[in-house]
Amino acid sequence: MEKVLKDITPKSSDFSQWYVDVIRKTDMVDYAPMKGFMVMKPYSYRIWEFIQEAMDRRFKETGHENAYFPLLIPEHLLAKEAEHIEGFSAEVAWVTMGGSEVLPERLAVRPTSETIIGAMYSQWIHSYRDLPLLINQWANVIRWEKATRPFLRTTEFLWQEGHTVHRTAEEAIQETRQQLEIYRTVIENYLAIPVVQGVKSAGERFAGAVDTYTLEALMGDGRALQAATSHFLGQHFSQAFDIRFLDEDGVLKYGWTTSWGSSTRMIGALIMVHGDDKGLRLPPLVAPIQVVVVPIGRGEERNRVLAHARALVARLREIVRIKLDDRDEFTPGYKFNDWEMRGVPLRIEIGPKDIAKNEITLARRDTGTKISVAEDQLMTRIPELLKDVQDELFRQAHEFQQAHSYAIDNYQEMDHYGYRGFFRGDWCGSEDCATRLKTETGITIRCLPLEESPVTDHCVVCDEPSQYRALFARAY
Repeated sequence: MEKVLKDITPKSSDFSQWYVDVIRKTDMVDYAPMKGFMVMKPYSYRIWEFIQEAMDRRFKETGHENAYFPLLIPEHLLAKEAEHIEGFSAEVAWVTMGGSEVLPERLAVRPTSETIIGAMYSQWIHSYRDLPLLINQWANVIRWEKATRPFLRTTEFLWQEGHTVHRTAEEAIQETRQQLEIYRTVIENYLAIPVVQGVKSAGERFAGAVDTYTLEALMGDGRALQAATSHFLGQHFSQAFDIRFLDEDGVLKYGWTTSWGSSTRMIGALIMVHGDDKGLRLPPLVAPIQVVVVPIGRGEERNRVLAHARALVARLREIVRIKLDDRDEFTPGYKFNDWEMRGVPLRIEIGPKDIAKNEITLARRDTGTKISVAEDQLMTRIPELLKDVQDELFRQAHEFQQAHSYAIDNYQEMDHYGYRGFFRGDWCGSEDCATRLKTETGITIRCLPLEESPVTDHCVVCDEPSQYRALFARAY
């Protein structure tokens, strides 16, 4: 196992290579035969299922239903909302042949579904009684990316996308903010990743949206990652697709629409926020294995220890996701390192002396500390410790975010911090300043944090009067 661990590049020397090493060594993904595509192996897909379950439950609690829409979108539909198609044109993959025949119209492979869903909603909605229409779909999308990295940016990825129609602008805005809060709850409470909530500047918002709300997270290398977005689309799509309803006053009106989405890039965030030089550190709520049991013993003792460990696992399986590592070809030390690399939150070590004392040794992945616990206390202590691990990972991530967040008065101050971290400063609102900043430094306006106002009287770029408090960062 020493060789395997040495093969993981230290985070501090090459963060990008460390990231790739970790996901490969922990058997999370493999590269598909086609450039830019990844295969999610069971370990990472199980994490995605936990994320799905947490979100899907909350979507349904707020009245949303799941549906599924076609993967292929006729070109004339994709072109109906001009700003929208312009924003995605460089990333769209097209189907031009059906068998041996040339198609009469190109079909876009879904980069997002506003257009195909808008076309269907125009047929489904007739009266105010049909509203609100609250639908979500779990799906895959294709975006032809030039540079790819597993989970963070791949040609195909998994996500959910919600699409809703409302009677008034106020209801649609409320929906947009509600869904953002669902994302925040899951990302912070389940993935243990602290986020900054805000609205995108005009130059960074979703193509075709009136407003895009976002959650921005800080990765372990000081770069930002957009974790989830929720869009207030106004009436842009309802007018383009003729989504109208007869209101109670007898007047035919256009609906107010929203869309919102999150994807498997959250798994990438999970790795980059919590991982260390040993590999993964998984929050218990999304860990495929929460507890691993490693029996320690030789010869005749091994059989007795193994029998005891199996009985222990059978008991604990009622309350945790647990695995017994009974591989006899590896030493306990190898197993310890292996499961630390895979990020399992708690490890139980049990040997003849532990059995004699009626206790076991528990090792925490988050802090590396070990404690002895009486066996008859495990049913209560393990859930308590898992909660402690969950809370501690969030605390560490939040502490890192705070330590790498800086208030600036002028954008040149970012150089002092190597352009890594969250920078809060004031902005005049001019996209010329945003473009200048991006061109000169690679820094973008990640969001205008909610409920934060300017604290100075000048823009950090041009020194003109400020209008907004902005969060700046280099981003994935």
